[in-house]
Amino acid sequence: MRKILFLFLCSYVVSVQAQSLKPDSIFAQMKNVADWQWKTLETNGWKNPKKDWTSGAMYTGMMAFAKLANTDTYYQKLIQVGEDNKWKIGHYRHFADDYCVGQLYSELYSIYKRPEYIADFKSLADSVVILPHTESLEWKKSIQLREWAWCDALFMGPPALAYLTQATGDAKYLDKASELWWKSTAYLYDKDERLFYRDSRYFDKKEKNGAKVFWGRGNGWVIAGLVRLLSTMPQSHRDYKRFVKLYKAMSGRLAKLQQADGTWHASLLDPESYPSKETSGTGFITYAMAWGVNNKLLPYRKYKTTLDKAWAALSTSVHPDGKLGYVQAQGQPLIKWGMMIPMCTV
Repeated sequence: MRKILFLFLCSYVVSVQAQSLKPDSIFAQMKNVADWQWKTLETNGWKNPKKDWTSGAMYTGMMAFAKLANTDTYYQKLIQVGEDNKWKIGHYRHFADDYCVGQLYSELYSIYKRPEYIADFKSLADSVVILPHTESLEWKKSIQLREWAWCDALFMGPPALAYLTQATGDAKYLDKASELWWKSTAYLYDKDERLFYRDSRYFDKKEKNGAKVFWGRGNGWVIAGLVRLLSTMPQSHRDYKRFVKLYKAMSGRLAKLQQADGTWHASLLDPESYPSKETSGTGFITYAMAWGVNNKLLPYRKYKTTLDKAWAALSTSVHPDGKLGYVQAQGQPLIKWGMMIPMCTV
């Protein structure tokens, strides 16, 4: 549980234009959580490598907050991460988890224009765009080291390539992200349920209540990755409308699966078997829906109640000192779901 660093996605809804969500109070909550996280890392050390996907997920929110903070402090902390990493991606170069950190590098490059920030990641991306990617996505033979064969990868990989296009102006990275996104979607997306399976191991599994198995945070990964991709994609892009259609379909389905406590539980279709609040998936989903309201892809009136309930659930899960609770443990999703521990450390 101490290895999960998702907390900031839950705070990324700060700009939602819902009248009941007050920007000043949301900003204060974000700062409280941000400062707790940095203080904890600096005092207790990093539990995972700074190139790791868990850290990469945190950086996305930290970058969002840095843009709002009216101080260079948070940018400098993120630049120091890059310096500590020597601006390198992870060990398995075609493993999406190991280049999630490329999102941070590309966003920092867009601000500071330092070529060394993206040199290693660009080298990897240049190889990704020329590979044929013709393998099946069946979960075997370490396919995850070569393809986006699991739903989490749709947060790790596509936005990284898309932000590199934004940084460099070279469309080939975004185009490859789109191509590979739709390959994964064709394999993992259930059109009837409008949800994504985690990977092929779950196609035939059933929950205790007989429902199909769809992981809450897993679908959070997908819809958050989807809006990060859309946020960099010109409306003139050939696949833009296709992405919007998928985004609206998932948003509508997920809104109906929100629980009375304001969160999305670990199992989307069998929430009673996992009755605790779960804030990591909820953070991703809330961020994605708020982004849609801000960008006028989702109607405010339709999603107002959903967002109000979700933000209340997230806010009340934060300790006074800024620590976020009710986070699902890192590990094996849907095979060994653990109980959520109230006010756990992230």
